Amino acid sequence: MRRALAITAVALLPLANVTAARAAQEPADRQQAFAAAAAEFDVPESVLLGVSYLESRWDAHAGQPSNDAGFGPMHLTDAAAFTGSNHHGEGEEDPRGDETRPLNPHVDPPAPTEIPASLRTMEAAARLTGETHEKLRTDPAANIRGGAALLADHQKALGAPLSDDPGEWYGAVAKYSGAEEAGAAKVFADEVFATIEDGADRVTDDGHRVSLRPVAGLKRIEKWLDKLGLRPARRDGVECPPTISCEWIPAAYQELPPDDYGHYDLADRPASQKVDYIVIHDMEGYWAPSVKLNQDPKWPGSWHYSVRSGDGHIAQQIKTKDVGWHAGNWYVNAKSIGIEHEGFLAEGGTWYTEAMYRTSARLVRYLAIRHGVPLDRAHIIGHDNVPGTLPTTVRGMHEDPGPFWDWARYFELMGAPLHRLGGPRSGSVMIKPDFATNKPYFYGCDRKNPANACPPLPASTVWLRTEPRADAPLVKDIGKHPTGESLYSVYDHSARATTGQRFAVAGRQGDWTAIWYLGQKAWFHNPAAAPTAVPSMGLVVTPKPGLATVPVYGRAYPEQEAYPAGIPYQAVTPLQYTFSAGETYTLSGPAATEYYRAVTFDPAGHRVVKGKTKYLQIQFGHRVMFVKADDVRISFSG
Repeated sequence: MRRALAITAVALLPLANVTAARAAQEPADRQQAFAAAAAEFDVPESVLLGVSYLESRWDAHAGQPSNDAGFGPMHLTDAAAFTGSNHHGEGEEDPRGDETRPLNPHVDPPAPTEIPASLRTMEAAARLTGETHEKLRTDPAANIRGGAALLADHQKALGAPLSDDPGEWYGAVAKYSGAEEAGAAKVFADEVFATIEDGADRVTDDGHRVSLRPVAGLKRIEKWLDKLGLRPARRDGVECPPTISCEWIPAAYQELPPDDYGHYDLADRPASQKVDYIVIHDMEGYWAPSVKLNQDPKWPGSWHYSVRSGDGHIAQQIKTKDVGWHAGNWYVNAKSIGIEHEGFLAEGGTWYTEAMYRTSARLVRYLAIRHGVPLDRAHIIGHDNVPGTLPTTVRGMHEDPGPFWDWARYFELMGAPLHRLGGPRSGSVMIKPDFATNKPYFYGCDRKNPANACPPLPASTVWLRTEPRADAPLVKDIGKHPTGESLYSVYDHSARATTGQRFAVAGRQGDWTAIWYLGQKAWFHNPAAAPTAVPSMGLVVTPKPGLATVPVYGRAYPEQEAYPAGIPYQAVTPLQYTFSAGETYTLSGPAATEYYRAVTFDPAGHRVVKGKTKYLQIQFGHRVMFVKADDVRISFSG
């Protein structure tokens, strides 16, 4: 492949002048940067663009790391300079969420493991290009050079030619994924080559238009993949679609003396009870250590699937028929599947990779169809949308995956895009800011300096205020802050509404819209020129005539008469919030009236108690909650 004349000219300069000359010639345009790097390192431009799209969608992310310490358009990893703790045990939340058998959250995490090569690719990129780590992290053009150099280095190590034919680069692309499993590397390469075949065109987060023209007749020369010597993953029995890389790494199920066990419950779903939710988490840590946590029966929590960031590889760890301890609410745990994603809610203002979004979305769609879970934000929920079980547990509930999770992109990849439904004066709205341009203020991304502002990054949330003006106070959440104010902290969702959530309209004034939220009017900026919400028709609920207030609940447990002898009654305790006459909330659908009694290692004694009381799920605040059907009136909001 011929190199660009400008690059060749740089190579002929005295060594001392090379860096200065290259800096003067580095393209400011992202498309030009890809073209220049491809020419310099003899990599087909389509391959370079395809790899970058699958990692970052060509975004620079303001120099901030991804959730497995990848930086820039080429996702060069520098985990040695980026560390964090693991949230499975942080805070007050008991992941099992059953106050009749509380877990001990004070279990030491495993010792740190050696950082794998896949999380240290920036070291190789720096060696190959002569660029500093700082420049590779913060300069998109330098970062793209680093990725091109890595691809060329992988190609040479395979003994493959530096060919103009993209198909010859199939093995190098698979290697770039960092996967240790043959299936994961192949799925990553297939996704890259599918992107090259389909083409892509978008404007990046920093305003650059980048295009990848479709390449017809593309052949994938898989002999180079065979030379990588990767291990086969154990796939027997995994519940995953065949189009993603998935392996079985079982969580521990073990008796613990004197009278305990860990760390999930055997069940027979959906025969015994239906799965109604899929809960999205992030690990607050890296994939390998988190997978190991799930293999420790003493660890106070468990989940069904673990998703790796860089290549989207998935480990299934609990069968979906069984109940994991992940959501902090036993009712939700008993009726949900938990999926943990590698990375951090906010550490450094991190972002999630396209590879992770794609495989996770395919998994969720597969599971939703298999279990009959609606593909909407009332049933595909974040951990931060799970309600507390009692007034005393509301405050300690977790906040992940946080504001930087792109819910709109996620549902688009599931084939269930979030869209408007209804006219401009509809009685309910769906929150849907433009993720790329919506960059609200947060603080708390820097653990060493928690009061510092986070970098301005795309987010899926809007702030909610007491009045229709930008300097008005945030609305209050008396459960999260019984005596204080809501915070702008990235870890505090008290006054935030998130993409995909539907709320009943409580008022409109100029560029502002009010919704009913936790028993109050909550205003958010929603200008017609750049809307942050779209009309959304659907069912809503109001208190029945004559009722001044309606209790709201964090779980839909049966009435006392439904419990057979030998199974203690679980009190149905209202939360501290007030749903008053005159307020309206969107209806998500009926909620099964069930309590799963599972307190023994032997599942023979497990029982599902079903009641006759009818409950409805509503969007009451940032978290979903429940009301009794007899307390409310249902109507259509058009």
